[in-house]
Amino acid sequence: MPGQFEPLPGGGAAVALDDVEISIIRSLAVQLLELIGPGPAEDVSGDPLAELFAEGPSEPPSDPVLRRLFPDAYGDPGGTPRAAEAEEQRAHSAEFRRYTENDLRAGKRENALAVIRTLDALSSASAGEGGAVLKLSPEESRQWLSALNDLRLAIGSRLEITDEDDSELLFRLPDEDPRKPMVMAYLWLGGLQETLVSTLMP
Repeated sequence: MPGQFEPLPGGGAAVALDDVEISIIRSLAVQLLELIGPGPAEDVSGDPLAELFAEGPSEPPSDPVLRRLFPDAYGDPGGTPRAAEAEEQRAHSAEFRRYTENDLRAGKRENALAVIRTLDALSSASAGEGGAVLKLSPEESRQWLSALNDLRLAIGSRLEITDEDDSELLFRLPDEDPRKPMVMAYLWLGGLQETLVSTLMP
């Protein structure tokens, strides 16, 4: 089981993690939470109805990582649209973002928090043992899968990975390259994500 998720009887997944791995994943999840930011609840004075109808931003985030996590909903990936089409796409994207981004951010926050909570519970239960087997329920497994995907998107954005060719180049980075630790984390999280996907497949 070391380094990869395996299915649990009745659903869910398990993986053996040592203390360093637990610390790395938790640190990355905390950084992701800080990047995503707090929810809109503070701006609506705790009124549940106001929170429900609170509008989100209409412009894409300025941070490239957040733009990767919250991309525009409309746009032509193949080619450059004409000016009128581009303006229409921007308008549709702004409208879509206004009514969906708050919920998307809340979901990503909750997934990252689920990672932190399960790791904290694991650390408490295995204090002084140098690691333990993390066992996730089916719901926790889905939250972990989403969070791992977000972490890889964030790291990939910082590394300026845009396609598979970029990933291949990263394998050949010399050890002294300052990006090497981030690359290793990116590849390791990819392996975890892949095995977790396999455990959740019917």
